[in-house]
Amino acid sequence: MENVNLAVEEDDLYSGYNDYNPTFDSEELENDVGFQQAVRTSHGRRPPMTAKFPGTAIGARPLASSFGSRVPLASSLGRPVTGAVQDGAARPMTAVRAAGYTSSLTRGATFDPLGQSKGPAPPLEAKNEDTPEEKIKIFEKKVNDLIEESCVAQSMGTLQLALEKAKEAGRMERALMRQRKQSGNADHINVDLTYSVLLNLANQYENNDMYPEALNSYLVIVKSKMFNNAGRLKVNMANIYFRQKNYPKAVKFYRMALDQISNIHKEMRIKIMQNIGVVFVRMGQYSDAITSFEHIMSESPNIKTAFNLILCYYAIGDRERMKKAFQKLISVPLGIDDEEKYISSSDDASSNMVIEAIKNDKLHQMERDLKVLAEKYIMTAAKLIAPAIETSFATGFDWCVDMVKSSQYVELANDLEINKAITYLRQKDFNQAVETLKTFEKKDSRVKSAASTNLSFLYFLEKDYDQADRYADLAMNADRYNPAALINKGNTVFVKQDYEKAAEFYKEALRNDSSCTEALYNLGLTHKKLNRLEEALDCFLKLHAILRNSAQVMYQLANLYELMEDPQQAIEWLMQVISVTPTDPHVLAKLGELHDSEGDKSQAFQYYYESFRHYPSNIDVIEWLGAYYIETQFCEKAILYFERATLIQPTQVKWQLMVASCYRRSGNYQKALETYKDIHCTFPENVECLRFLVRLGTDMGLKEVQEYATSLKKVEKMKELREQRVKSGREGSARGRREGSAGSADSGHSSSSTKGLSAKVRSLPGANEPYEASSPKELDASYVDPLGPQMDRPKTGAKKRVEEDDFADEELGDDLLPE
Repeated sequence: MENVNLAVEEDDLYSGYNDYNPTFDSEELENDVGFQQAVRTSHGRRPPMTAKFPGTAIGARPLASSFGSRVPLASSLGRPVTGAVQDGAARPMTAVRAAGYTSSLTRGATFDPLGQSKGPAPPLEAKNEDTPEEKIKIFEKKVNDLIEESCVAQSMGTLQLALEKAKEAGRMERALMRQRKQSGNADHINVDLTYSVLLNLANQYENNDMYPEALNSYLVIVKSKMFNNAGRLKVNMANIYFRQKNYPKAVKFYRMALDQISNIHKEMRIKIMQNIGVVFVRMGQYSDAITSFEHIMSESPNIKTAFNLILCYYAIGDRERMKKAFQKLISVPLGIDDEEKYISSSDDASSNMVIEAIKNDKLHQMERDLKVLAEKYIMTAAKLIAPAIETSFATGFDWCVDMVKSSQYVELANDLEINKAITYLRQKDFNQAVETLKTFEKKDSRVKSAASTNLSFLYFLEKDYDQADRYADLAMNADRYNPAALINKGNTVFVKQDYEKAAEFYKEALRNDSSCTEALYNLGLTHKKLNRLEEALDCFLKLHAILRNSAQVMYQLANLYELMEDPQQAIEWLMQVISVTPTDPHVLAKLGELHDSEGDKSQAFQYYYESFRHYPSNIDVIEWLGAYYIETQFCEKAILYFERATLIQPTQVKWQLMVASCYRRSGNYQKALETYKDIHCTFPENVECLRFLVRLGTDMGLKEVQEYATSLKKVEKMKELREQRVKSGREGSARGRREGSAGSADSGHSSSSTKGLSAKVRSLPGANEPYEASSPKELDASYVDPLGPQMDRPKTGAKKRVEEDDFADEELGDDLLPE
């Protein structure tokens, strides 16, 4: 404290100039033990300190050392420091020190130049989200996220969700505008964000076919002056008018958009002009469309515009300009590099790897698609204009072929020739088609294989299986990997019932082309013929995975399940067939048959009735429906079906007998008698008809009963003589010989369930059973009508029996009368 007081009370301004700090004394360095030890080793330890360092805040005190009162320079301790240090502790120096070194006297200090031992940096201060600027930024981020979610939903096909997200983005963007006004930042509007919200909303309205709303949204953008280049959106508005078939407005907006787009954007202008030409085509203004397309062909020719130009010339019937347009079409540059760049020409492994990588990349796929599209347009244009540019179809097609041969599409010439043959087929000129195809027998293998395949199929359709087999062999020899040729060969073997060999050809076709549905279908049929039902089922299930809505495939699956005695699965597959072809009468009848076999008569009746409604000439369906009504005692309704069967098969007596039987069972004996008389006139030798006439005539007291009885005896005698002649030892061989017999079965047209129904029909009274005399008990044809009780009918077929009364002649006395 003395030093401090002295320092305060010092009045001499020049005192202290001769004093010096012992720390900077360099005369006694040789006697400084600490310094010498530090020189000899870098890990020397300083001698223990017994006093504090001099400090500017406390004052200067002498530094004790081991060599007396004079304090030598302790260079290992560093420079004087500014703070006080406790006894025995190291204190940091204030001067700049070298990186990585410390003045600490602690033993075992680690080398840490980056200061990693201090731990992680303190966390950043959290932003204050309550400020208006931060709130606006959060709002903008939410709007951008909603726009992004809307676009993602659209790309995934969920258009309704995309529209909802776009609407939500619009609502949040309006809330953001209000927030800006409240915070006083109304001048700092994010124009890009507003434009994005409105444009996305308009696009989503358009994608959801909400055209008025989309037009309003586009109109908001177009009319706003704060959006640059918004006039281009008039193209979108014109597209909407085009979809609405409002073609004048579409042309108007296309032209407005064209006026607002500078000549720098040449491609966009060309596309808009192409749209204008298409609209003119839709409006029937072919001259205006031709003007647009010709301008495009002069500025930037492309395949699609050239094809549209040919269509317009064809519509106005200009032959010469059609030819010129076709020549322009085949001369349009596609901008595709030579295919040789995809062929490896050296042994360099790296270059071969590059070629393999680009063989099927997106660029090569795009080039292939463009080439396929160009070939399609050329083929279609040639087939279209060939009959129009010359006097005959053949001459016009030959001109097109010559033009193609002299162009970059030389390989298309042969395909055009084959199309010429196919066109002959469509015109039913089979001889010309065959002659045209036969000209390819001496050409290259690919074309020869295609022509031979077509010839084989033609001869197969004409059932000339030998020629079909010959050309199928030619097609296979020319190209063994042609699946169509293998299928034709398999078909020719299939009709010869060599199913094993046919299956081999179909399997080979599938190995060459796994997506060949014809081969898979035919293979399934072959397995079905070989009774390999599981393998056939596997084939058709694979085919169903490829052709989801093929009624033929689903019907085959139903038929296989029926053969495997799984009627429920068969019914399910037939229901799928009905969902695709709801008016197929045969499928409906099959469903009725399956339900009938399952015992579900009501469902069977429903499907049989639907089948009859769509195709009222199916005898099996008519027979089932008639039998169903007889079984349910609705004989009057059964008459309608049997009468229709009589119209379809007038030579079959059983339908007329069934009509007469229904009349008799319903109690209308007079009508039944007339029907039997008509049958007798048409079939005078029918025994059953004569029997019924004799019985009915006897009951009704007709005079011609004796005549019918005589005819019956003659016919029965003739029948016995005929049976004796044809009897050959086989019992029952004479059944069904007699045409028109009520017991004959039309087995050629009946399915299994319908045969059962036929047996029911023939077992009903009036078919094979002898006629019983009329009596109140036997002739009771009453039934419980689901619509309510019906009126009792008069019994007209039987005479009323008069019982004799023993007391008829006697008068009763009054005493016998009841009181």
